[in-house]
Amino acid sequence: MQNHGHSSRADVLSKVPQVTFAFWVIKICATTLGETGGDALSMTLKLGYAVSTAILFGLFLVTVAAQVRTKSYHPFLYWAVIVATTTVGTTMSDYLTRTGGLGYLKSSLLLFAILLGILALWYFVLGSVSVNRITNRKAETFYWTAILFSNTLGTALGDCLADTSGLGYEGSALVFAGALGLIAAAYLWTDISHTALFWTAFILTRPLGATVGDLLTKPVAKGGLNLGRITSSLIIAAFIIGAILLTSQKAGSHSGSRDNGS
Repeated sequence: MQNHGHSSRADVLSKVPQVTFAFWVIKICATTLGETGGDALSMTLKLGYAVSTAILFGLFLVTVAAQVRTKSYHPFLYWAVIVATTTVGTTMSDYLTRTGGLGYLKSSLLLFAILLGILALWYFVLGSVSVNRITNRKAETFYWTAILFSNTLGTALGDCLADTSGLGYEGSALVFAGALGLIAAAYLWTDISHTALFWTAFILTRPLGATVGDLLTKPVAKGGLNLGRITSSLIIAAFIIGAILLTSQKAGSHSGSRDNGS
């Protein structure tokens, strides 16, 4: 009974949502918005990768500072930070691969090494990289830093597969969706570390979103649907807002039921 109470209290104090199917749906939409939104700023508005990265990184700093200061989980603020990491991740990756001249493979390897270093330092300092108990500022700082670089890495991986493999946007999206399906199966039917599976899935949802974003916005001649970056971004943002409202209401209803039952 004491352990159960401690677990419930930790759930309340956690600054991040429970990792459910709805979490992954919103995450994929957020990564897609990151691709269309980042490209809208750097390409459609022609601000370039460096200026767009500076603007979006500033947005990330503002939202993550507000998130870290809060005492509890606030869904819209949390997902605002996620979207900020995906948009700045898009322009950061594009800057490294194109303006910086590193190319897709070198950028992916560099970002992967940085992410592994962050996770290793997190584990060394706190003894775990689990996302189930993000209840203090130190853990949350590691959490958001890892997410920022995982989303940047995911962008580079998505572009690498779509542009260099010959699979195109549709084929690449299917590859990443299939990989996520295998991770889900491993989660359900194997003893592989759930923490390792979470971070693998978190990285791979980003290239899935990136390829879907490119599929929506690229010209038809290049295999896209040519819907426009700004229009696509607004539609995806509206869907995310609706999904957050729906899942928040359900969570509140379930929470109320537990309170009444106790």
